[in-house]
Amino acid sequence: MVEISSILQGGYAHPLSREWQGKRALTKSMFMYPLFITDDPDAHVVIPSLPGQCRWGVNKLQEFVGPLVQKGLKSVILFGVPLTCEKDARGTPADDANGPVILAIKKLRSLFPDLFIAVDVCLCEYTSHGHCGVLNDDGTINTPPSVARLAEVSVAYAQAGAHCVAPSDMMDGRIKAIKQGLIDSGLANKCLLMSYSAKFASALYGPFRDAAGSAPSFGNRKCYQLPPQAKGLARRAIKRDVNEGADIIMVKPGLPYLDIIADAAELAADFPLAVYQVSGEYAMVVAGANAGVYDLKTMAFETTESLVRAGATLILSYFTPQFLDWLEA
Repeated sequence: MVEISSILQGGYAHPLSREWQGKRALTKSMFMYPLFITDDPDAHVVIPSLPGQCRWGVNKLQEFVGPLVQKGLKSVILFGVPLTCEKDARGTPADDANGPVILAIKKLRSLFPDLFIAVDVCLCEYTSHGHCGVLNDDGTINTPPSVARLAEVSVAYAQAGAHCVAPSDMMDGRIKAIKQGLIDSGLANKCLLMSYSAKFASALYGPFRDAAGSAPSFGNRKCYQLPPQAKGLARRAIKRDVNEGADIIMVKPGLPYLDIIADAAELAADFPLAVYQVSGEYAMVVAGANAGVYDLKTMAFETTESLVRAGATLILSYFTPQFLDWLEA
């Protein structure tokens, strides 16, 4: 005789009851769409390694973003892709008032007043060496000026109208410095601080580096991005950023780090938890679908729902436009 407690299938025999088994369902508002903004105002450039994604000029934002907003897009995160500026050792173009990011913030604010605009904060796209901070003479990171520069850039984006600044550099102490900069500028009550707290040195960033032109000119970023095996370091970084004033905690990448997402949900239980489903994750899902390994929509849902199951409340995803259609029903 079968034990009563062994009978489970009746609880998910119907499509609706299967949905009820999840603690949280996907919604359109959970998706934040990454946008690559370049300094050619009329640009619309396909990114071959990132299927379906493009670099955009500010003059093209209305025609591209407008239909997505109509479908329910609630938030974007901007990445600057400067191709014509003169880069230097401290990333001076990062907060250029006439640079692509600040122009895009102002343009999107005027076009779509209800759209939440986050901005990635890093120096790698703007430095001549391609690293995420200011360097010592021996090529290592010089942390104090790096942190000070990141705080300057963050304040400039907030002053331009960004609703959120999101430092992705992984420099020690930058959350505290940025928060203090926002406070000193009278913007801390208006601009959210989302920290890439547990960002790992991953092979899954390749397509993004093609898209943003942000590969380092020498070496790698393993001395400031977390080692993939470093569960304890990730937990310490999450707790540090909570204590330094972050408003949202992020884990990046997503799928290989579900245990870290679960840890973040425990360590920062009172905070929204963002997960970046990065370029390599997206490209792999698309490639597998194109090879006939699985159905694209089915796998996009499975991978994204795994992030939510682990604890994510906000997902940065290149699948956002598709989910705006898929979640319509």
